[in-house]
Amino acid sequence: MRATQRDFASVAPKAAKQARIAFFCGPDEAGASAAAARLISLLPEAGERVEFSGAELRTDPVRLGDEARSTSLFGDTRHIVVRANGDEAHDAVKTYLEAIDMGQAEGACPVMIVATSATDKSRTAKLLEKRADGLVAMFYPPDLRSVTDEVRRMAGAAGLTLGGDIAEQIARASGLDVRLAQSEVTKLALYLDASPQAPRKADAEALEAVGAKTEEDGFMPLVNAVLSGQVNRLPGELRRFAEVSLNPVGVLLAIERRAAQLAQLTARLGPGGNINALLDSEQKAHRVFWRDKRDLTEQLNRWNARKLDRLVQRLAAAHRALLSNSQSAELLLKQELVEIARYAAARR
Repeated sequence: MRATQRDFASVAPKAAKQARIAFFCGPDEAGASAAAARLISLLPEAGERVEFSGAELRTDPVRLGDEARSTSLFGDTRHIVVRANGDEAHDAVKTYLEAIDMGQAEGACPVMIVATSATDKSRTAKLLEKRADGLVAMFYPPDLRSVTDEVRRMAGAAGLTLGGDIAEQIARASGLDVRLAQSEVTKLALYLDASPQAPRKADAEALEAVGAKTEEDGFMPLVNAVLSGQVNRLPGELRRFAEVSLNPVGVLLAIERRAAQLAQLTARLGPGGNINALLDSEQKAHRVFWRDKRDLTEQLNRWNARKLDRLVQRLAAAHRALLSNSQSAELLLKQELVEIARYAAARR
């Protein structure tokens, strides 16, 4: 089975019943992660969550199949989530599929793989795309309209009715990251004591109360300082980062989002393309905000396709480091941001 963000909602119920392995990929890592969470929520019995990194499976390819076929300590159901970079899980998936095809995986639990720096053309995707018990889902960076619609869907599931342009405000405040948007919706539902059984209406006052404002009030000034190589601005932005207690993982997700957007724009631009003309076209198509044009122009002049590919890989590694060292996350992030900003500054 194959899917993209356009048809994933309709494919997901079938995949939840049939797919033994789901491979979520594409430049929109946030969308891929959210889709994996959505598919898990649709499983008849999700049970215990078991997590692996792609690096673990690369060094021990047999482990995935062994873990999928084993039972939990208390005999309950379970599912496996793998966070990989590129084709790190390829050999593990191939080994597990061989066991399935030999009839050695009866009763095995479902496996969800979220792969950064991977596409539906990757070697792992090729193993799964034509199988009835496999799913390959490709996600591209969304536009404002699609994230706003997704926020409304999240709100409905949480028992919230969003008045006015609240859904769009949440989409903008999250930097078009559906995981951050989900966090804001969850906070709103808790604040208003909303549920599907007891719906509540969320207005601007409630949104202000839970702290969801705009991109400018949150991550984007720091994101732009880093990716534009503005080392003179960086100390002040890092002080603000500490003073307002910005979430380190949230900041990194916002940088990942912008890096993915730059990669997509660079692909559309092509060699020797006109950046201003491209951004004008993207703005008319509502894929670029007018206020982002200056920053995007600066960043497109600093990052080419090859450098962006290396940046995406570095950000993925930093993301894993932050998640595994939560107590030192702020320090680790600051060090990473300084290095990236210095690198960008040198690309005049």
